[in-house]
Amino acid sequence: MRKIVLLLVLTGLGIGGGTYFRTYLSAEPHITFRKVAVRRGDLPATITATGTVEPEEIVDVGAQVTGMIAKLGKDPNYPTKDIDYGTRVHVGTVLARIDDTIYQAQVDQAKANLANAEANLLQLQAHCDQTKQEWQRAEKLRPTQAIADTDYDLDVANYKQAVANVAVGVANIEQAKAALKTAKANLDYCTIKSPVEGVIVDRRVNVGQTVVSSLSASSLALLAKDLRRIQVWASVNEADIGRIKTGTPATFTVDAFPNESFQGNVEQVRLNAQMTQNVVTYTVVVDTDNADLKLLPYLTANLKFQVDFRHNVLLVPNAALRWKPRPGQVAPDVQQKAAGASWSTAKGDGKGRPAGEPSGGQKPPAAVHSPGDYVTPSPNQPPRVVQRSHSSAAAKPAHAAKNHERGRVWVQDGEFVRPVEVRVGVTDGVTTEISGNKIDEGAEVVIGEVHKEVNADDTTNLFTPTMSRGAAKSNK
Repeated sequence: MRKIVLLLVLTGLGIGGGTYFRTYLSAEPHITFRKVAVRRGDLPATITATGTVEPEEIVDVGAQVTGMIAKLGKDPNYPTKDIDYGTRVHVGTVLARIDDTIYQAQVDQAKANLANAEANLLQLQAHCDQTKQEWQRAEKLRPTQAIADTDYDLDVANYKQAVANVAVGVANIEQAKAALKTAKANLDYCTIKSPVEGVIVDRRVNVGQTVVSSLSASSLALLAKDLRRIQVWASVNEADIGRIKTGTPATFTVDAFPNESFQGNVEQVRLNAQMTQNVVTYTVVVDTDNADLKLLPYLTANLKFQVDFRHNVLLVPNAALRWKPRPGQVAPDVQQKAAGASWSTAKGDGKGRPAGEPSGGQKPPAAVHSPGDYVTPSPNQPPRVVQRSHSSAAAKPAHAAKNHERGRVWVQDGEFVRPVEVRVGVTDGVTTEISGNKIDEGAEVVIGEVHKEVNADDTTNLFTPTMSRGAAKSNK
């Protein structure tokens, strides 16, 4: 009895395993090609980059003396308010005042030293006049030998010493004047004024805060001289910097106004490259007009530099140039005529060229997939969606555009596909220009494929015999 039960169990497992293998493992998934029509239109070749909106000229106002902020200046437009962020100031507008008690005392001391030096000079001049008279008297007595030679020499020395002392007194007065001038200048530095007409972008001090002036001046406020003239500092990858020149037109958007595009032109390509994580970038300065003061400093900008333009050309998505069929998807007659071609075998043509490379030895351009492109890396993998990157790699196919490299697109022929050789032009990272005698506007090219897997609801009982996919299709 046990043997019969065991035999029935093993038989049931065999039937169930065979049914599962036939239904889920041996059945080929149904494939549907995703196609798009070749269209005609204009194509600007662009380079994308990110940057920052910067004022054309920034003035960092600092303190030249050390002290405590006693009070802030008044807003020229609202005298009852102190200056603050966004305040418009004029040349000479008081921004802040530093406590000047010490510096006023230094001025008073310098004035006293000057007065003392002037008084000392009067004394020295009087003594000089006295010694001069004694020397002149000795000159008159010397011919009569009424005065000793030693006394005469002493009168001459006293006179010369008095003249020298007067010169020292004059120098002391000049020194005292210079000290007074320095003290007055330090006193004037306690009142910090705006050197330009502009807008306060950043106020960095408050009342009661102590500023220390050392080797570098303490920063009190940051002024933008004229926000009607604005710049965008963009970081451009080294692979693309060679195609950007002075005067290259550029468009950019900012997150603050996502539905609005701003225009500008390249003003400067700076040579001081920067390296971040082994990536070399150059700073490109784009000038733009901000007459309506809509753009604010330090907004993040997404730029597109127009380096080329094609008018009324055939256009296809980059995915059409990148997609490659499996050997079984290529029309049989094409496989026979092109036996040994790179796309007819998954392992290459036996001559050192990998699968997917044209027989001429040139590789197809590395196009970038647009968002939503389906890609099938291998027959056993399901389709996946590739998101387009905004890095400079998206613009690299434009290098191939200038050389008009060879490319290939695929058109559907029943259940198979056929290749069409084309010439590849410029690209904007999503769409690429193509040309050729065998491709026309409106032709549908394959950009991907969708695998339709077996529906699990087709079988509810492993022990119930099921029809194969081919039989099910024939019944339908």
